[in-house]
Amino acid sequence: MKKVIRNKGFTLVEIMIVVAIIALLAAIAIPNLLRAKLNANDSLAKSTVRAMSTAAESYATANNGNYPIDITSLTGASPAFLNNAYCGTTISGYAYTCAFTNSSYSFIATPVTVGTTGTTTQTISTGGVLVP
Repeated sequence: MKKVIRNKGFTLVEIMIVVAIIALLAAIAIPNLLRAKLNANDSLAKSTVRAMSTAAESYATANNGNYPIDITSLTGASPAFLNNAYCGTTISGYAYTCAFTNSSYSFIATPVTVGTTGTTTQTISTGGVLVP
């Protein structure tokens, strides 16, 4: 009696079908993940400039209405009004710039690459009004 030996495994067609399904799922999922990252960067920029504005307003309240003249006035106080010095840094695709005078401030978060790292420039100035 002769034994029939069958090779077990996947055929080329089966493997190609699986690869096609994975490619289809990736084509659907990747743009959604990129959009989620873009939205997260935008939200972080908004919350960061709001936190900086709150720190500047708190500083003014504690200093007879005088606003800070630099970022170290906010980060170097004990206790600190702000934990990180964001001015002149780039975080999560946004570059932060700051302008201070004794009577005003302005914080600007600008996307490094519009459409890739962020969508809009976030500006907040004296009084805490956020302008997208």
